[in-house]
Amino acid sequence: MSETKILLSEREIPRYWYNIVADMPNKPLPPLHPATGEPLTADALAPLFPSGLIEQEMSQERWIEIPPEVRDIYALWRPTPLFRAHRLEKLLDTPARIYYKYEGVSPAGSHKPNTAVPQAWYNLQDGVKRITTETGAGQWGSALSFACELFGIQCEVYMVRTSYNQKPYRKLMMNTWNAQVYPSPSERTEAGRKILAENPDSPGSLGIAISEAVEMAAKHEDVRYSLGSVLNHVLLHQTVIGQEALVQMEMAGHFPDIVIGPFGGGSNFAGLAFPFLKHHLEGKQTLRAIAAEPAACPKLSRGVFRYDFGDTVGMTPLLPMYTLGHDFIPPAIHAGGLRYHGAGVVVSQLLKDKLIEAQAVDQVESFEAGVSFARTEGIIPAPEANHGIAVAVREALRAREEGTAKTILMNLSGHGNFDMASYEAYFQGGLERFELSQEEINQAVARINTPEIPQ
Repeated sequence: MSETKILLSEREIPRYWYNIVADMPNKPLPPLHPATGEPLTADALAPLFPSGLIEQEMSQERWIEIPPEVRDIYALWRPTPLFRAHRLEKLLDTPARIYYKYEGVSPAGSHKPNTAVPQAWYNLQDGVKRITTETGAGQWGSALSFACELFGIQCEVYMVRTSYNQKPYRKLMMNTWNAQVYPSPSERTEAGRKILAENPDSPGSLGIAISEAVEMAAKHEDVRYSLGSVLNHVLLHQTVIGQEALVQMEMAGHFPDIVIGPFGGGSNFAGLAFPFLKHHLEGKQTLRAIAAEPAACPKLSRGVFRYDFGDTVGMTPLLPMYTLGHDFIPPAIHAGGLRYHGAGVVVSQLLKDKLIEAQAVDQVESFEAGVSFARTEGIIPAPEANHGIAVAVREALRAREEGTAKTILMNLSGHGNFDMASYEAYFQGGLERFELSQEEINQAVARINTPEIPQ
């Protein structure tokens, strides 16, 4: 019998997070203070983040030790299994070998607790009693709610209104873990009231929800803000995924030719890809690392590289990133976790240097791939994960056409057990093929009035 799953013991949970900044040939440009335009200092971040996370955000060190208390909690679900997708390979009639790292075994059902737990722990060390955050589809909000409950910290979540309405059980998960959840834009903040005054029917966006969460943290000295993607301390926490996968792929006897991760702000993709990119940067192995983004929000494949705000209102630092503009409101696709206007700073620099690539996927194609995966491999993927599966299918079919036995590794970042309304819409033919026209892209980019990247 061919091996299907490759497992590790709890003793093999990584002891360090990997910081790819240490190995990048071109370091990312510094974020800028939103008011002064000067490079951001640690003091400027102090009202939002605990000291331990600020230190990680600015670190140039290659390895950052994982606190024992965090590793103890990781053991609830880590190490996660690596699977060989034999049945999907057979369906596609491909010579490619398809592997997937399955993060849906975590309590929240996705990869997000990998960073939620350490973020809550570092806040606890600084005596923080309440954390605010945003969430798109609800996976990040669920993960942070879970982590905060473990450490006795209050959690306040601003959930993008479209997803709040589409995914009621995600809200109930957060409530179960004692979090307060509000549809965004809301009447609770100046940012939310401003958006609603302009558009009472606003579907919301991650940028708007970030504005609300940041505003609440900035106004209260005893409150801090937590982010589920984009920033480097978040991305490096997720590298436990790729570090485990390196060991598991070695056990399988195959180093991947292609590594794929869904892409919203960067944590999903980076968590799997960065440890493999380390080998690529060191010249040990060559590979293609592909970020799978939605065609409805294609910042990597069709956006511009420049400074922009991470939120809609303009309260966050200016980040050097690929963006469609901080006021861009993506169509209401069902992959709510990918509806973000910009990309993380580190990922953006890697794309600019052509060390990674991006492919945009329409949501109908993504669900077609997700259903094929579910019918062969048994797991019903989250809508976000479907984008990575769709790119894996593309690459497997290309391998069939070329007659090459490529090894493909993808991050199956979460299950879709709370996203069945999205599948219902797909089966009923209710999913739209959102793909932005060039005119829509041009209009979005033309509205950006933030500083351009120095040449």
